[in-house]
Amino acid sequence: MREAIRLANESMEHGGGPFGAVIVKDGKIVAGSSNSVTIDNDPTAHAEVNTIRQACKKLGTFDLSGCVIYSSCEPCPMCLGAIYWAGISKIFYGNTRKDAHDIDFADDFIYQELELPVEKRAVPTIPLLRDEAIHTFRLWSTKPDKVRY
Repeated sequence: MREAIRLANESMEHGGGPFGAVIVKDGKIVAGSSNSVTIDNDPTAHAEVNTIRQACKKLGTFDLSGCVIYSSCEPCPMCLGAIYWAGISKIFYGNTRKDAHDIDFADDFIYQELELPVEKRAVPTIPLLRDEAIHTFRLWSTKPDKVRY
């Protein structure tokens, strides 16, 4: 956790946000990164996502089962989703999402949006061309050599 916090502090010195994360496997740090949203002009460049990308590349897999993530802050909904998709086994965090809210990071807004019916969310979300799109899913469901994830 101290390394995640150190990365968060270092990030601010280089123009990034106050967030850091490390991924550990078998007691050893596999990857560590910080928030680079403003540096990379990439809204997905959160510390956890950057760290997951590094760990997957280093380990040569998209499955981080058996890994643990240490984040300087409770993961936002996007990062939490990425952590689940990566199969990470446990999450440790320092600051809470309320602490993040108190310094003007509005992650809670997205948590609240996810609880709303699609038609009541702030960003209009409209189904379109499902009859055409479903064809791809049907092909996937019968693909014999697919890699499940």
